[in-house]
Amino acid sequence: MPLARRRRRLLVGSTALLTVGFLATGASSPAEPAHARIALYSDGVALDADGVPRLVEVGADVVDDPVQRARQDAWLAAGRVPGPERYRDMAEQALRDLDALVLDDGAALAAGSPYWRYVWPRDASFTAAALARTGHADDAHRVLTYLARMHERSTVDGVLQARYLPDGSGGTPDARAPQLDGNGWVLWGVAQWYAAAGPGRDAQLEELRGLVTGSLATIRAHVDPVTGLPPAFPDYWEVRESRPTLGTAAPLLAGARAAGPVLAALGEPPVGDLVALLERGVEGNFAPHYPRRLGGRAQDTAVAWLMPPFGAADDQVTSAWRDAAAGMARPAGGLAPGEDWKNDGVSWTPETAMWALTAAASGEVELAEDRLDWLDRHRTDRGSLPEKVLHDGSPAAVAPLAWTASTVLLALDELDRQGAGSGP
Repeated sequence: MPLARRRRRLLVGSTALLTVGFLATGASSPAEPAHARIALYSDGVALDADGVPRLVEVGADVVDDPVQRARQDAWLAAGRVPGPERYRDMAEQALRDLDALVLDDGAALAAGSPYWRYVWPRDASFTAAALARTGHADDAHRVLTYLARMHERSTVDGVLQARYLPDGSGGTPDARAPQLDGNGWVLWGVAQWYAAAGPGRDAQLEELRGLVTGSLATIRAHVDPVTGLPPAFPDYWEVRESRPTLGTAAPLLAGARAAGPVLAALGEPPVGDLVALLERGVEGNFAPHYPRRLGGRAQDTAVAWLMPPFGAADDQVTSAWRDAAAGMARPAGGLAPGEDWKNDGVSWTPETAMWALTAAASGEVELAEDRLDWLDRHRTDRGSLPEKVLHDGSPAAVAPLAWTASTVLLALDELDRQGAGSGP
């Protein structure tokens, strides 16, 4: 039986934001100069005596409520802390942070700071995957059922909104355009949960039928039957696009590829034709260099979503993945979202963690550990993973960021699968 959970309300308390910029998974403000100076908005989140997660101010001496700490200890013990022993502290804190950011109704917040206190389908899908693969399948299912309710209540022609309010209404905090990549990511997240869940998963899967079949129908409706490409949509950069991006096409392919066992369990027909169409679209229009935009040259993080664990190993994709990392490198040692991202010196932790994940899943253990070592060194004083790291190595922006925490946990789990989890 799952552990009893406290009532989770929206986070309260905040820190002053020196810049608003774009949001957790998008581009930062164009006004930031080279070698940008961005504040660290918080050291992390802590649970008070009522079980409400609150932001920890930078430099504050905060002691967790002992009852809530004990509850999290029991929750950790009911699951699994992945990865080699030297990463245990980072992994434990990432799990505690995800636990704090998932509300009772399954709303998985991107972060605790204002303007990030919403549910991005992309980020929430990674949260669900990380929870499932660390032994918390029921928590992962709650996250996915929340996304299923949002899919039922608020889409645009079946396309999931960029982000949702965490109140369960299906409302959105602004009028930004929907993002089709979310429909691919939720399929991938459901597949990750289903593969990790135990007895009773088929009954729970039924609650996600509409999310699965609806997302596949939406992808099919939007992908051109000739080119195999979706139209131009904003993706994880969260900026308006005039051309199709790999940042949309690759998640659609990853989701369609992953959906097979889920569809079989639901008694739904397979989608091999859709997978083949998307594969032709990606390879025919983006290979061999796999740039961000159709017809462009600069690469970005999306090439990683063609790598294991999102797809089978491919020499051409691997070569492009290596090239992209070199072009995205930043002074502090992490990665920017893309080669043509502004030259502000800022490393982004979700992108850096994505290279750790894909390296680990590809069997490149040393490279994965190099990325994980870097992430471990650039945590906040409380131990949370921030969104950004400045050129001088200072953690910056929101902390913790759920997308980074989830991806780090998935990378550590992949190391375990490679037999690297027992190392010092």
